[in-house]
Amino acid sequence: MKEKEELKDLSGRSFEIDRLLDYQNGAVVSRTLIDRETGTLTLFALDKGQTISEHTTPYDALVVILDGKAKITISGKEIKLEAGESTLMPANEPHALEAVEKFKMLLVMIR
Repeated sequence: MKEKEELKDLSGRSFEIDRLLDYQNGAVVSRTLIDRETGTLTLFALDKGQTISEHTTPYDALVVILDGKAKITISGKEIKLEAGESTLMPANEPHALEAVEKFKMLLVMIR
């Protein structure tokens, strides 16, 4: 319940989005900021070498790299992104992510 109260406290004020989630050694961690029928906003923090295995989703997803460096594979094509860069992962296309360095990202999924 405290997390929902914290997120409510974010409304109408300035905050640094990358500070809402900490890295954890050897782990992938996530925090959902918004979860609605129309879409989600989720923060992820991946320690170096961690991965999100290949999968597909029925919706387009925008990845915004907030910190570090990532390798994203979309339909077999690899791209490397670093802080400040973004890419679109199209619906129904297989994709996977790997932390070249530890990285944080905001995932924006519109349904």
